Amino acid sequence: MKIYLVGGAIRNSLLKLPVQDRDWVVVGSTPKDLIKKGFKQVGKDFPVFLHPKTFEEYALARTEKKLAFGHKGFSTNFSKNITLHDDLFRRDLTINAIAQDKHGNFIDPCNGLQDIKLRLLRHVSQSFKEDPLRVLRVARFASQLSHLGFRVDKSTMKLMQEVVKTGEISSLTSHRVWNETKKALISYSPHVYFCILKQCNALSILFPELNFLYNIKEKHFYFKNNNLGDHFLFSLSNFSKNYKEFDIRFAFLCQFFIYYCYFFNFKEKFKESKDILHLVKNMCIRLNIPIFIRKLSYIVSNNYFFLHNIFLMSSLDIVLLFNKIDIWRIPSRIIKIGILSEYCIFFYKCKYNCYRYNIKNFLKIIFLLLNSISIKWIIKNGFKGYLIKKELIRLRVLLLDIYRLKVFLIK
Repeated sequence: MKIYLVGGAIRNSLLKLPVQDRDWVVVGSTPKDLIKKGFKQVGKDFPVFLHPKTFEEYALARTEKKLAFGHKGFSTNFSKNITLHDDLFRRDLTINAIAQDKHGNFIDPCNGLQDIKLRLLRHVSQSFKEDPLRVLRVARFASQLSHLGFRVDKSTMKLMQEVVKTGEISSLTSHRVWNETKKALISYSPHVYFCILKQCNALSILFPELNFLYNIKEKHFYFKNNNLGDHFLFSLSNFSKNYKEFDIRFAFLCQFFIYYCYFFNFKEKFKESKDILHLVKNMCIRLNIPIFIRKLSYIVSNNYFFLHNIFLMSSLDIVLLFNKIDIWRIPSRIIKIGILSEYCIFFYKCKYNCYRYNIKNFLKIIFLLLNSISIKWIIKNGFKGYLIKKELIRLRVLLLDIYRLKVFLIK
């Protein structure tokens, strides 16, 4: 039995990136042998074992054979006769097909070391196109490594386009799509992920809402790009330089659906933004997005114009909005909403914005101000039932009016 370190740990080590997990491949062994040594078996599709002390994953060397449509249509062979080279040649990219023995020697039959030097994302073999998930994996690796100069090889991009043509990309589960998308969203260059998906024609299948932006040409707005799709990638790139949290990045992405209303001249519906919210909900449900990300995306999308023109809104409307989005119970939302509202994708500045604070600071200040009103004090003054809420709203509106008048006079 021989054990080798494989995959991402070697790649990241060579690129001087953080190594989070180490994966091992076992050659010349069986599940019974590993279980006798105290390893715990996990996984249904093929045997993966957890080390009894380190809990790192050890997988038997295996080969795969395509039998049916989709990501799971494979049969797996993990017999003792499978060699290390057999296992490495079934992998997706050459930079992930490098092994290292216990003495530190590299086993690199696919020239992954050379591709790391060339900063190239290249497929190992023609079997690459048998698994549609690899299209997303390449796009994700491109987003994670583009800041180091990595690019997708032309021949690999061609294979990715062939995979999309087969229609197998639509067989991927929402869990698989979101898992790769989430990893891309927390990468250095999340916009590259969507750019690669566009180049291989997968964006129209996985993210049709975003792909439609490429159909909206520059006409009435001042953009640096020819269409809204390129403008979207440009904006996401800039936004991601300052904000790393993937929930904020995803919600920022959803804000671009506001252009649908402008494109179809739904100007009368801007106040409620029902059409925008409908698009966001459809995408979140289809991808099975976590609830906490959905809620933030719903809030900023449904209240886009309100938030970006908040200085013009009445104090009553602001207080009612805070009640509606449950900001009092989840105060952490106010910072994220403020961040998203600061970045105006229409690139305009309200000429009536006479306040010394930007939107983010304004929201933070008025939240702290309005949250200072004590409900206990209201109850002590004899208010009961629904009258408590009514009086709380009245006092908050009054306090906000006084504050805004004071700031205006100072200005």
